[in-house]
Amino acid sequence: MLREKIEPGNYYHIYNRGNNGQDIFFEKMNYTYFLDLIKKYLLPVSKIYSFCLLKNHFHLLLRINDNCETSSKHFSNLFNAYTKSINKKYGRTGSLFEKPFKRIKIENEIYLKHLILYIHLNPEHHQISKDFSKFKYSSYQSILSNKETNIERNDVVNYFDGNENFKETHLERKIIITEKNKNIFLE
Repeated sequence: MLREKIEPGNYYHIYNRGNNGQDIFFEKMNYTYFLDLIKKYLLPVSKIYSFCLLKNHFHLLLRINDNCETSSKHFSNLFNAYTKSINKKYGRTGSLFEKPFKRIKIENEIYLKHLILYIHLNPEHHQISKDFSKFKYSSYQSILSNKETNIERNDVVNYFDGNENFKETHLERKIIITEKNKNIFLE
C-alpha cells in the first residue's frame, strides 16, 4: 500500500491507535509525556491546530512548516521515544502503535473546520466523556483559554469567526451527531 508522503506547507490529519486496538495511554502521566514529546519532536517542524488523546488512539491536526523536508523522521522519533518509554515502564516489548501511522492531507478549509469539530467531539463519540468540552486531553479548552499554549489558537478561532461561534458550532455538531445516533437505534 502506497502511503501519502508528508509534504511541507500542507495541513494533515495524523492519527493512529494501539496495536490491535490496545491502549496506548495507561495513566495520566502517559498523556502528559506524549504531549511533551509532541512539543519536542513536532513543534520544530509543524504548527498544531487541534489534538485529542484517547485511551487507545490519538488525533492531531497540524500544518507542516514550509521549509521542512524531514517531517517523517520527526514522527518516527516521537513514536519510537514514546514506545520505548512505555515498554520500559510497563515491562512490555514490541510495537505499541499500528504501522504505518495514518495521515490525510487537508485540501480545503471546510474539511479543516469539520476535522477540528470531529477531533474535539471524539471523547463523546467513543463514550469516554459525557462532555467533550471538559475532556482534559483535547485542545478544546486550550483554544478557549487565555493561558499560554502551543496550539495555533488565533488561527483556529478565526476559522470559526470568534470564540462564541467556535463554541456554538461544536454544540450544534454535537446535537446533529446525537440525533443521528438516536435515529440509528430507532431503525
